[in-house]
Amino acid sequence: MSNLTDMEIFARVVSAGSMSAAGREMNLSPAVVSKRIRRLEEKLGTRLLQRTTRQIAMTEAGQGFYERVVAIIASVEEAESFVSRGSARARGSLKVAVPTSFGRLHIAPHLGNFLTANPDLTVNLDLSDDFVDIVGDGYDLAIRIAELSDSSLVARKLSPVHRVLCASPSYIARYGMPETIEDLSEHVTLAATNQDPWRLAGPDGIETVRTRAPVKTNSNEVIRECLLAGVGIALRSTWDVGPELREGKLQILLPHYRASRDVGLYAVYPSRQFLPAKVRVFIDFLAGLYGSEPYWDTGLEDWLRLPSRAKAG
Repeated sequence: MSNLTDMEIFARVVSAGSMSAAGREMNLSPAVVSKRIRRLEEKLGTRLLQRTTRQIAMTEAGQGFYERVVAIIASVEEAESFVSRGSARARGSLKVAVPTSFGRLHIAPHLGNFLTANPDLTVNLDLSDDFVDIVGDGYDLAIRIAELSDSSLVARKLSPVHRVLCASPSYIARYGMPETIEDLSEHVTLAATNQDPWRLAGPDGIETVRTRAPVKTNSNEVIRECLLAGVGIALRSTWDVGPELREGKLQILLPHYRASRDVGLYAVYPSRQFLPAKVRVFIDFLAGLYGSEPYWDTGLEDWLRLPSRAKAG
């Protein structure tokens, strides 16, 4: 067990980013943490971490060792939970990476119910729009809104993601309603820098639309606020603007055009032989909460039933 403890300390140091931060998490002094890491390196006969006065960095051997340690610790936690409880009850700390807006709107409001059902579990929710390295950054799982192709990870689809062209009534009143895809070239079209151009599936196949706007930003939340303020037209997910569409604060435009990529909401986690109970229960909770017909699409069924690749009859 002493070797496992040293591995746990190593994993905590990597996750926390420094020996002092890891020591605070484990109630150990930096000197003790350093001694245990040094003992582990001596046992393995290789250096795992490059140390400076301010930070640490993994060596190539340390990176490979860390990836395997994370999997070992998860398997041990699962085994201990099964033996001690008679079932795989969730316990411990769950570290999850979530896109900023989605986490604020559709995960944070439901955490109370999840934690009530899992009283032995704590959740470390990291809201970020960066594409995190799940294994390297020490996450148990990540929630991603994406078109997935990384075979080194396991992914479970939690929900479809629908994207709609929309604008505020004030914008439409000033600049008119676009009637064709070509009309968009005469309008202000808003997109974050990583979402330009738009690729839309419509009656004549795939159309590429380059956005044009007086606002340039890498923030989806800034684009959302500009959309609501009447600055221009945007392509938004229904999970993001569903309430505004239902309340008439936004209006759907060119409803026969859809985002062309097969984007979904996924729970993504490292490929492991045994899925820890804490990861499984969180994924199951979200899958039950969202599903194939997520609550944020309520009231938008007529639009969702419209064909995107055939002209309206």
